[in-house]
Amino acid sequence: MRRVAPRPGLAAPGKRRVAGMKKAKKPLKAVKPRRPRAAGRAPAQQAAEEAARRARHLKALSRPSGAERELEELVFGDSLNVEEDELLQRLAGGQRAAERKRPQKDSSDSEVENEAKSNFLSKKPAWVDEDDEAEEHVDMTHRYRKDFMKSDAEKILTKKKLKRRLEEQFQQAMGGVPAWADLENRKKSKKTASDSDSDEDDDLLCRTGNFVSNSESLPRGILKLSTCLPANQERFANGKLATVQFHPSAQVVMTAGRDRSVSLFQVDAITNPRIQSIYLESFPIYKACFSVDGEQVIATGTHHKMFFVYDMMSGSIIPIQRVRGIEERFLKDFEVSPDGSLMLLTGTSGYLHLLSMKTKELISTMKVNGRCTASAFTPDSSKIYSYSKEGEVFIWDVRSRKCLHKFEDEGSLEGKCMALSKNNQYVACGSASGVVNLYTTDACLKETRPKPVKAIMNLVTPATCVTFNPTTEILAVASHETDEAVKLVHIPSYTVFSNFPVFRRKQIYLAQSMDFSPRSGFFSVANNKGKALLFRLKHYSDF
Repeated sequence: MRRVAPRPGLAAPGKRRVAGMKKAKKPLKAVKPRRPRAAGRAPAQQAAEEAARRARHLKALSRPSGAERELEELVFGDSLNVEEDELLQRLAGGQRAAERKRPQKDSSDSEVENEAKSNFLSKKPAWVDEDDEAEEHVDMTHRYRKDFMKSDAEKILTKKKLKRRLEEQFQQAMGGVPAWADLENRKKSKKTASDSDSDEDDDLLCRTGNFVSNSESLPRGILKLSTCLPANQERFANGKLATVQFHPSAQVVMTAGRDRSVSLFQVDAITNPRIQSIYLESFPIYKACFSVDGEQVIATGTHHKMFFVYDMMSGSIIPIQRVRGIEERFLKDFEVSPDGSLMLLTGTSGYLHLLSMKTKELISTMKVNGRCTASAFTPDSSKIYSYSKEGEVFIWDVRSRKCLHKFEDEGSLEGKCMALSKNNQYVACGSASGVVNLYTTDACLKETRPKPVKAIMNLVTPATCVTFNPTTEILAVASHETDEAVKLVHIPSYTVFSNFPVFRRKQIYLAQSMDFSPRSGFFSVANNKGKALLFRLKHYSDF
C-alpha cells in the first residue's frame, strides 16, 4: 500500500494541539506537587493561619454597616473611637443638655396641644339632642327614696335637686365635706405636699415609734370603751342616785341621791378615792349641780320649797329658805346658765323663775302653756328652750324675757326631757313614747312644725334623760323604767353604737342620770342601785 504523507498545513495544527495540551498540563503538574508540601507543614503553623483567617472574618463581621453607623452617631455622637471615660463624659453631657432642652420642647408641644384644643372647641356640634337638655324628673315616693323627702310637696324632684340632696345627706353623715371630696383644697394641698414630701420622708426615716394615730372624728358602728370601777366605789349610796356630774375643770365627779348625801370623788379609773361627803338632814336630794366656776354645789329636794348651796372653798352649807317673789310649793328642777350668771327654777303650772346666781334673787318670771317638764339654756346663755308636757317647745329671749318662737315636737304626746348640744347645732326632745327627736336649731327657730333630722326609736319606754357629749359626737338617751335602757347615738351618722350596753349582761339597771367628762374621756351613769358606773371612752385621750 501507498502511504500518504501528511499535509504541511494539517501537520501544524496537530502539533499545536499537542503543544496546547502539553501547556495545559503544566499548571496541573505544578499544583500537584504543592499538596504534599502543605500536608507536610508543621501543625503549629497551620493553626496560626487558621486563627488569622478567623480573626479577619470576625473583623469583617464586626464592622458596622452604614445605617448602624448613622444610628450610633445620632444616639452617642461621634464617639466610636474615643476612650471609655470620654464616652461616659459625653453621655452625661448629653443628658444635661437634653434636660435643658426638654422644657422648651414641652412648652412647644403644649402650645400645639392648646391650639388643637381651641380649634376643636371652636367647632360646633353636628347635632343637638333635645332630650339631653330637658330635665329628668325622679319619683321620690319610691321606698328607696322616701327618706330624702323633706315634705309631701317633694314627690317629684329633678335629678340636679336629688343630687344636691344626696350631697347634703352625705355631708351631714360625715360632719362636713371630706378632704378627698374637696377638689379645690386637694389641688392646693398637692402643690404644698410635693414641696414637703422629701422633708417628711427624711423625718420618717430618722425616727421610730407608732406612726398610726387615732382619727380626729369619732367613727361609727363600734365605740371603743372599757368598764372601770364605779366612780363612787368607796361610798355607794344607800338608795338610788339622783345625779352624777363631772367637775367643769378638775378631775372630780359628784354624786347625790335620796340618801341625803352629796359626795365628791377623784377620777383616776383605778380606785377613784373619795374626797369629801356632806349630809343634808331630812333633805332627800332631787337634783344637784356644780356652778360654772366649780366652787359651789346647788342641791334641791324632793318635797321642799328651799334649796341648799354648798360652798366648797369655805366648806360651808348655805340654806336658801325662801326666794322673794316665788310662791311655789316645791322647787325641784333647775338649770344653771353656761355663763354662770343665771339660774332657772322650774315651777308648777308652767312657771319659769329666773334668778341671779350671785344673789339668788328673782329677776323675772315666764310662763308656758300647760306644765313645763324640761328646760335648757343655749351655749351663749342668750336664749332658753322650755319643753311643755303637751309637746310644745318655747324659745325665750333672756334679756327681754319674751317668747321669740314656738314649735311642736313631731309625734310627741307628752314631753319628758330635752337637751341642747354644746355647739348650738342640735336640739334633742324626748317624749313619753320613747322617741327622741333630733332637730337642727335653725329649723327650730324658723318653722312651727320642723322635721327632725332623725327620730331615735331605740327606747320602748318613756325617754327620761338625754345629754350630748362636749364635742357633739355622741347623744346619750336613757329611760329609768326599764333595765339597761341606755343608748349612745353617733351624731354625724345618726346611728346607735352596737356594743353599748353589753349584750346579755346586766350592768346598768335603771339609769337615773348621765354625764360626760369635760373632754369626753369618761362617761358615767347613775343607777337605782346607788352606783355611779364609769366607762372610759378610748377615742378621747383627755379627761
